[in-house]
Order: sequence, then C-alpha cells, then structure tokens
Amino acid sequence: MTDALNFSTCDLCDDHKSDDSGAFRVLPPLYTDYGARTKFAGPISTVRCLEDNSRVREAVNSPGHGRVLVVDGGGGVRRSLVGGLLGAAAAKNGWAGVVVHGAVRDKAELAACDVGIRALALTPMPTDRKDQGQRDVPIQIGDAWIRPGEWLYADEDGMVVMPAPTI
Repeated sequence: MTDALNFSTCDLCDDHKSDDSGAFRVLPPLYTDYGARTKFAGPISTVRCLEDNSRVREAVNSPGHGRVLVVDGGGGVRRSLVGGLLGAAAAKNGWAGVVVHGAVRDKAELAACDVGIRALALTPMPTDRKDQGQRDVPIQIGDAWIRPGEWLYADEDGMVVMPAPTI
C-alpha cells in the first residue's frame, strides 16, 4: 500500500468513474472542515446515534490506530455530537478523522485539533447523554452505505468510500 495521504479524491473518482457496482461511493458535498487536517484517510469505524454522543465519546477515547470515525447523527443539527474535548481526544488517541452527519461545536477548539473533522453544521447546544447509540454497525448517509473496515478518503475536493485501501 502507498502512503495513506498520497491520494486525490478527484484521481480516485477518475479511476473509478465507470464503477457501477456500488463499491466506490462519493459522499454528498454537504460537509464543512472544522479540524486542523483537511486531508485524511483510513479504515472506517462507525457510530449511529441521535442527539446522544455517548458512543462517540467511547470511540474517540479509545485508540484510533489511524481510523476514521463516521458518525451517523441522522443529519440532526439541534445538538452537537463532537466538541473541542472530543476533538482533542480523537487527535490524542490517533484517529485520522471524524466525519459527523450532524452538528459539532467549539469551532475554534476543533480548528486546533490535529485531526480531520467534518460535519454538516455548528450548533452550541450540547448533546443529551442517555448512554444510547450503536458502534461499528453499517450506516447510511444519503444514498451511500458505509461499513466498518471500509476506507474513507477525504481532501479539499470531497470524500469517497471504498472497500479497501488504494494500492
């Protein structure tokens, strides 16, 4: 495998433009960068949760091993699923990135975190912790299914998901 950051999502799309199997997926262009890294890649770990970041907190406080945490918050933007403390934990614990299909908060603190962080929106409202949610289950964002162990590549042009790393 080549260097995990030696990629371009545009080049990956060029290479896979004829893929009609569904193995190569482009995530919808709805996300804003909030972390210090704008380019990141790694194997995927997932969390499914609605307005409760209990499982997100567990994930980022565990060793990331260069993985990308993809959080399906149902697209909700009423409550933040990641803030400055969790962003710092993700960076400290070796996560390559965190993608939130929902909202985050603490924009200035997230910008200082050496990790990729993307989300739909900002909201200052904190999460409502009820110890709910699921980890490492298949999730769906838009038309794209995302499964634990697949690879996510993110750069300035967008995000793509594929079953295995590029070689």
